[in-house]
Amino acid sequence: MNDFRLTRTLDEHAADTALRADVLQGLTRSPKMLPPKWFYDARGSELFEEITRLPEYYPTRAEREILLERAQEIASVSGARTLVELGSGSSEKTRHLIETLPALDTYVPVDVSESALTGAAEVLLAEHPGLRVHALLADFTKPLRLPDSPGPRLVVFLGGTIGNLLPAERAVFLADVRAMLSPGDALLMGTDLVKDEAVLVAAYDDAQGVTAEFNKNVLAVIDRELGGDFHTADFAHVAVWNREHEWIEMRLRARTQVLVKVRALDLEVPFEAGEEILTEISAKFRQDGLRGELASAGLELTHWWTDVAGRFALSLSVADGIGTDGRRGADGWEGTPVGGGPAGRHAGSGSGSGSGPDSAGDASTAA
Repeated sequence: MNDFRLTRTLDEHAADTALRADVLQGLTRSPKMLPPKWFYDARGSELFEEITRLPEYYPTRAEREILLERAQEIASVSGARTLVELGSGSSEKTRHLIETLPALDTYVPVDVSESALTGAAEVLLAEHPGLRVHALLADFTKPLRLPDSPGPRLVVFLGGTIGNLLPAERAVFLADVRAMLSPGDALLMGTDLVKDEAVLVAAYDDAQGVTAEFNKNVLAVIDRELGGDFHTADFAHVAVWNREHEWIEMRLRARTQVLVKVRALDLEVPFEAGEEILTEISAKFRQDGLRGELASAGLELTHWWTDVAGRFALSLSVADGIGTDGRRGADGWEGTPVGGGPAGRHAGSGSGSGSGPDSAGDASTAA
């Protein structure tokens, strides 16, 4: 792969060090919690792929619908010559954008998995022989130094992963993204939207129990990597909607009193019956709330697309309100005003982190 470069910013022990720190801190605090990134060993990744195909789990299908329908428009608006993808994984979704960016010179995938980066690069370079791929083995939640590449740059953060960050973490993350951008660059971000509570809970507690197995996989990771003696049967999967914060919480609830040992940390962790570990939040957004969070980080939301059902959104934002055409503010953008669809369904108090559609329907709007 002559047009492939890999820059490593993580050493070979980084994952082990981070896992040890997260488990020690998370299981000795009250309430207990573990970061969701530890779901994703090989088995966890397989389970998540299975989740994306479940009838209850709409986000992946909804985001793909937007990308397929709007990729050409996004490409035209951004005019990107460099595409940066945070948490790129297999780079499957990004292919829709790469195929519609005629001036694209460089693709910069950012991921913690070296095998995912090299595998995706091999496929992309076979499909696009003139493309340059400069991969970063890095944690995208930390400040990044991007490689030199031609502008304008489009930074993409898909999958609704922004919702896994707590509000304070989102503020830091968005500020770090803003620091990457120059005038003319843009951020394309996927966000799941506030909707009916029953739809949301079902997406994280499917009838087949795949999400339950996925949630419990974090215990299997601790057992294998740190010599833990968790038994997944001792814990029940729980998914609840937090109306105040407008996010889903996934938890593991102890079915009975149990004492867990983690040998690598010389740690004993007692659980009372009914005690829980918070393993993930997944915040849902409203457009006005997301606009405010972006503005606080020095970003201006300029474009907003949803799927036909108004379940999921892709938003385009620019640094300090400087559009990709060099003009300031939303007046520099073309779009079809939202309208003609049924009213969006809102849940919760509206005080949560983000944004939901004011109208449903196949929407493209200047924001």
